[in-house]
Amino acid sequence: MGPGYFVIAILGCADGGTQCTQVAIAPTHYATEEQCVAGSGAALMDSAGFDYPTLLARCRSAKAPLSASDDRKVSTPARG
Repeated sequence: MGPGYFVIAILGCADGGTQCTQVAIAPTHYATEEQCVAGSGAALMDSAGFDYPTLLARCRSAKAPLSASDDRKVSTPARG
């Protein structure tokens, strides 16, 4: 993959989109922002297990793969 790509960040929000915290990064990388936006609905549905009143999916540019230390900063949805 080239030097840049997009990822979907899942945000958990306290109330209607305010006071949001990133709770996960979807594992898929997208070559364009349009592809990322198209995949955000499915990523949000896959992340429904987080205990927040509101969940948001946001595409963001990423220039390099996440490091191991970055992986510890986000959690992934529990599968069960």
